[in-house]
Amino acid sequence: MAHEPKNYDHLKGGALKGLSDSQLDQHFTLYKGYVAKLNEIEAKLAEADNTKPNYSFNEYSELKRREAVAFNGSFLHELYFENLGADNGISPKLQAALDAQGGKDRIVADLKAAALCGPGWAILTRNRRDNKLHTYFFAEHHLGLPIDQDILCVLDSWEHAFMVDYGIKRAAYVDVFADNIKWSEVSKRFA
Repeated sequence: MAHEPKNYDHLKGGALKGLSDSQLDQHFTLYKGYVAKLNEIEAKLAEADNTKPNYSFNEYSELKRREAVAFNGSFLHELYFENLGADNGISPKLQAALDAQGGKDRIVADLKAAALCGPGWAILTRNRRDNKLHTYFFAEHHLGLPIDQDILCVLDSWEHAFMVDYGIKRAAYVDVFADNIKWSEVSKRFA
């Protein structure tokens, strides 16, 4: 079954503070490329000979190595776009979890700091092992994503997410992102 890219045009037209339609269009195009590549890889895997996988080279092996890049690139972008659209809809349960760890401002400051670690992804999660909120940074879609987590909020800190509007000013973009968090979506994921 082929994956279809979702439409996030509702985020355009001034729905987000500080992110232009041009910036969003560029980002949507990149996201659609990940979905197309995921479909291509899955179609090739359905036909690939998996009887001789090899570290050095084998078509099946190469497809399997890149599958997570396209998969995570597709779905991390969906989580990112879906947690945009500023609101203050923090559920009581999420608020309690935030308060238990110093409050929303402290957690958001840590998420922003994680995003400034470099190009990549910063995420807010609920760790299923200790049931606490955590922020993580990882540079590649398929490397460094922590296991056993419920992903609550995704911040894309790759340049493609902000270069049209902010050039190399990642910190300015990260501030704008924080102002655009859709807390009702984060709360839904927390539930």
